[in-house]
Amino acid sequence: MAVLTRIGLLLALAATATGCSSIRTHRGYITDPVLIGSVQPGVDNRVSVERTLGQPTFTSQFGQPVWYYIGSNTAQAPFTDPRIVDHTVLAVTFDEAGNVATARQTGVDQVVRLSPDGAATPTLGKDRSFLEDLFGNIGQVGAAGMGGQQGGAPGQ
Repeated sequence: MAVLTRIGLLLALAATATGCSSIRTHRGYITDPVLIGSVQPGVDNRVSVERTLGQPTFTSQFGQPVWYYIGSNTAQAPFTDPRIVDHTVLAVTFDEAGNVATARQTGVDQVVRLSPDGAATPTLGKDRSFLEDLFGNIGQVGAAGMGGQQGGAPGQ
């Protein structure tokens, strides 16, 4: 009987320990230092960068053409929000001829942590109560100037 109790206790302890392990995830571009180091300004162009690194995560829409390769590793302990462990951004800029002008890599030191104020987004306008929202349109349907026809049938 004591052996079964010990086995049960060990199984319960093992289940508890595995439930408390953190969850690690990766999102975005998987960075390879050798491939990133092979992109050279003045040597490579758009075609060679795309063949080496693949499609960018996103590209700039305005101004100088920039390709961004972004990857992020997060860790999350049970019952907590995920936190960024490692973050990499490679920004490859091109000149007018399509050749690489710069290839700049930044890390987690450039990540901005925002703390939103409250759970609601402030909007302009009147703050209405539940009853005003519920009964506010009574009498508005078919009122004058609202597109409804006044008087008799058309053409009278």
